[in-house]
Amino acid sequence: MEQGASVWVVLVVALVAANLPYLSSRILLVGPRRDPKAAGWRLLELFLLALATLAVGFGLEARLGQRAPQGWEFYAAALALFVTLGFPGFVWRYLRRSRSKVREFDDEEAA
Repeated sequence: MEQGASVWVVLVVALVAANLPYLSSRILLVGPRRDPKAAGWRLLELFLLALATLAVGFGLEARLGQRAPQGWEFYAAALALFVTLGFPGFVWRYLRRSRSKVREFDDEEAA
């Protein structure tokens, strides 16, 4: 696989993985369904999926050539990017209005 394609693969994997904890109500994505799932479970899933994404990136990097050593700055930036990529899922889970609240708001404006 070419280097440019590897970068896009890691970015797509990170985008999907960062949003999965917010889209699933199952514990660790395969366990029993919990409604509502506790925030601690979502944070644990986010952390584990970030580690999995790093593993994919390191694997592709090793396949392309020699892996470069990384300092703490790399991991801090990777975590910040991963959390930022998860923002759409967070908005969908916690900040969107339900249809009943939207209808109530529209009815109040019409009166």
